[in-house]
Amino acid sequence: MSSKYRGRKADKNGKACVVLIVFAMALVMSVQIVHLYQKNQQYIAQEADLKKQKKEEENRQKELEEYEAYTQTQEYIEDVAKSKLGLVYEGEIIFKESKK
Repeated sequence: MSSKYRGRKADKNGKACVVLIVFAMALVMSVQIVHLYQKNQQYIAQEADLKKQKKEEENRQKELEEYEAYTQTQEYIEDVAKSKLGLVYEGEIIFKESKK
């Protein structure tokens, strides 16, 4: 065999190896892209869920603040005194249903 022929064969083998390596890298990168896309979709869903939870907690906090303000009022004190302690104002008449 001539050295010229061996050189061409080596060039073809070298090119084939380069093509194979590039193809393998492209395949690995494609798999990684798909994996990252799926992970990103999970994070988007988790973010939406966390935003919903945050909104619910903000609403709950607002309700608690309103309830706290209500418990400081005279109306709340009167309601508790009437319902739990059975107290009434002087001269106030309470009507109760009779049990039949």
